[in-house]
Amino acid sequence: MRVVSICPSNTEIVEYLGKTNLMVGVDNYSDWPSEVQQLPAVGPDLSIDMDKVEELHPDLVLASLSVPGMGKNIEALDDRGLPYIILNPNSLEEIANDIETVGSVLGDKSLGAKKATAFRKEVESFREQAAEKVYQPRLYWEWWPKPIFTPGGRNWLTEISRLAGASNIFATENVASVQTNWDDVKERDPDHICMVWVGVKESKMRPDLVRRRPGWHEMKAIQEDNIHILEESLFCRPSPRLLEGLRKLTSILE
Repeated sequence: MRVVSICPSNTEIVEYLGKTNLMVGVDNYSDWPSEVQQLPAVGPDLSIDMDKVEELHPDLVLASLSVPGMGKNIEALDDRGLPYIILNPNSLEEIANDIETVGSVLGDKSLGAKKATAFRKEVESFREQAAEKVYQPRLYWEWWPKPIFTPGGRNWLTEISRLAGASNIFATENVASVQTNWDDVKERDPDHICMVWVGVKESKMRPDLVRRRPGWHEMKAIQEDNIHILEESLFCRPSPRLLEGLRKLTSILE
């Protein structure tokens, strides 16, 4: 079977299933596991080169709608008659369902079910640990600094926060992504600031820029120096690697 993934989170689900040997191409941002970087690249996830995809003669394309703008990839796949499935999870349970789905379409339904069960068990273990914690710090997740974008109540990072024994200050918003402003964040006064700027390497993110925002010196997170630069790849992709990010976040908050 010849598989092309056009989204990093899809590639990581294939890796979780131990099926990367079936992959013949990936999008430019798929960087895990490292060996997929040796495969033909078919372009950025928002502007996939469908000529390159078609040249790889895929039996299946793993498409996504996890980022606004990816819909045009689906239209292009339809135009060319290329076989595909769409993954678009917003929760850890939906990721577990996708693990099952991908296992099945790759020809190993039992493997998909087994790995999904293992994923769910690890999530449940974190949930049990979180339930024992009395103090729940309040987290502000920053996807983008200006204008500010942050995950809302319908995003996996709200769930990740809870599983780490904390809460997302924007969990009150019943959407996956919230566009807001610096004053709104200041008024919510988080205990911790988690910087996960999409598409930006950790080495390029500067906490000093956050500290200098108007009035933010009054915030608890700034006063206690709880500003954390975190790997986008462990928190911003709806894949099994979120559990690795969860382990890291739990350790930070202890």
